[in-house]
Amino acid sequence: MSTYESALLRLLDERGYIHQLTDAAGLDALAARQIVPGYVGFDATAPSLHVGSLVQIMMLRRLQQTGHKPIVLMGGGTTRIGDPTGRDQSRKMLDDETIEANVQSIFTVFNKLLKFGDGPTDAVMVNNQDWLGKLGYIELLQEIGTHFTINRMLTFDSVRLRLEREQPMTFLEFNYMILQGYDFRYLSKEFDVRLQMGGSDQWGNIVNGIELGRRMDGVELFGLTTPLLTTASGAKMGKTAAGAVWLNEDQLPSYDFWQYWRNVDDADVGRFLRLFTDLPLDEIARLEALQGAEINAAKIVLANEVTALVRGPDAAARAEATARETFTGSGAGEDLPTLATGPEGMRIAALLTNIGLTASNGEAKRKIAEGAVRLEGETITDPAHLVLPGEGETLRLSLGKKRHALVKR
Repeated sequence: MSTYESALLRLLDERGYIHQLTDAAGLDALAARQIVPGYVGFDATAPSLHVGSLVQIMMLRRLQQTGHKPIVLMGGGTTRIGDPTGRDQSRKMLDDETIEANVQSIFTVFNKLLKFGDGPTDAVMVNNQDWLGKLGYIELLQEIGTHFTINRMLTFDSVRLRLEREQPMTFLEFNYMILQGYDFRYLSKEFDVRLQMGGSDQWGNIVNGIELGRRMDGVELFGLTTPLLTTASGAKMGKTAAGAVWLNEDQLPSYDFWQYWRNVDDADVGRFLRLFTDLPLDEIARLEALQGAEINAAKIVLANEVTALVRGPDAAARAEATARETFTGSGAGEDLPTLATGPEGMRIAALLTNIGLTASNGEAKRKIAEGAVRLEGETITDPAHLVLPGEGETLRLSLGKKRHALVKR
């Protein structure tokens, strides 16, 4: 590991957040002598962010923990355009009311992980619609457009890969990197922001903003990206067969969120404890060294710590209790996903999908054919099996050994 003078870069380095830095020595010296306001941008395309965004949120938390100022940038303006990075298709347009509702919903998670206020290191949330929405088109072209060349823009992965795949890219999307660069420049002027952080796929956009600030204002800005986050199996972080692992309770029950972390690959436990919890590094090293069945104890610690941060300590305690009752007791924990069939009952394939254990009826039928579905411990082999609980009765539905739900009338 590199030796840094500042507590900020030492912490980010020790816990595995750093992939690329535009000027490591310059940022280290700045962070060692003064408070550094730094930001990460998040678009508001849904009512919740998912686990794939959690590493960026935790970087803002680390910024605050080491005495610096986190700026949460909500892309109320850029959400109207859509970041083309890593996408083959244009993003669906959202109306103003939906975007604003999404911003308010997303804030609830940030409010648990950061301290907001008016102090020098208190977090603030800003919305780029506040300044992008006021930019006139001619003004944008004159003031900002002259600092970007088409030649350079065509070399960025977000554009080049789309063109190589012969997928259409709208002029609207082509402007995204210009507006993101303008965000960095605006935040440096209005909030004295010196650092932009993001995933490794944002490197080109971050560098654009740094160059724009230097050309227009002569200010020295810095960029830092995290490694591309995948699981040990190579899967993209935050995605499962059943869908996205959402951070907000409204989009995913806390028990399912807890189970996601409880079921991670053995090889991911130490890395995830460093990135997603506040546990001391020596304690993480001890947990990471556990072998065989003992590693499950470390996974429970991981699940409890992350769920407590994102959903609150009560949610973590309930989820662990539910898991304990479900797997070791005769009862079914109260925090399991629950669905009422109604007086007519429901076919088991539809039930599996409606309750969220499978992503589609087709997947449900495949799981039933594989013998992976059990109702009250009995394997169900007929996808048309009618599930009809009695009055006041609760049935336990299981998919494999680790996923369970409750069915009531």
